[in-house]
Amino acid sequence: MVTILSTQNSIANHFIAELRDVTIQRDRMRFRRNLERLGEVFAYEISKTMAFRPVEVETPLGVAKTHLLMEQPVLATILRAGLPFHQGLLNVFDHADNTFIAAYRHTKKSGEFEIHKEYVNTPNLDNRTVIMVDPMLATGKSLVLCCKELLAEYDIKELHIVAAIASEEGLNHVKAFIPTAHIWVGDVDHELTTKAYIVPGLGDAGDLAYGEKHH
Repeated sequence: MVTILSTQNSIANHFIAELRDVTIQRDRMRFRRNLERLGEVFAYEISKTMAFRPVEVETPLGVAKTHLLMEQPVLATILRAGLPFHQGLLNVFDHADNTFIAAYRHTKKSGEFEIHKEYVNTPNLDNRTVIMVDPMLATGKSLVLCCKELLAEYDIKELHIVAAIASEEGLNHVKAFIPTAHIWVGDVDHELTTKAYIVPGLGDAGDLAYGEKHH
C-alpha cells in the first residue's frame, strides 16, 4: 500500500512547499524544523493504522475512558539526512525504541554508484512494528538494502517506509523489492537525474540540514 499526503489538501503541503523553496531552505534551522513537522504529521497518520486498547484514566473528578496504543513502534533512520525527520516521528511516538543505520553512496568514475552500509545500532526487532524514515527516496537502492537486511535478520511484524519526497522510479523500486511494506510519502516527482537527484525535488537534504560535506 502507498499513501501520498499531497493527494489530499492538508497543512503537510505547507511544510513540503517550504522544504522545496530555494529561498526558505537557506535557513537551516527552518529546514530541519519543517522536516521535523512533516515527520509529526506522518506519525499521526501512521498511528491511525495501529492497534489500540481500551483504558480508563483517573482524573481529579472521575474516570475517563479512552483508547491507547497497545505498543510503541521502533523508529529507524539512515544517517545523517534522516535525523530531523526521525525526530519528528519521535516527538509523537515518544516512548519508541530506535534503530540507526550508517549507509552511504559511492560514485564510480563511470558515473555508476554502489551502496555501502557500515553501521547498525538496533534493538531486537522480532515481532515489532518498524517505521523506516528517510527524507529522500531517489533510486530506493539504499533504502531497499537496509530494509532487506533487517527483514532477513528479524521477524518484523509490520514495516512502514516514510519519505518526504520520492521519485516515481524509487517508489516503484521499493514496491517491487519490499512488497509487504506500507509506503508513506509526502509527494512524488517524476524525474530522476543520472546522478540520482530528484527533480524538482528539493536538493540534498543532508547538506541543507547540516551543511555541505567534504567526505
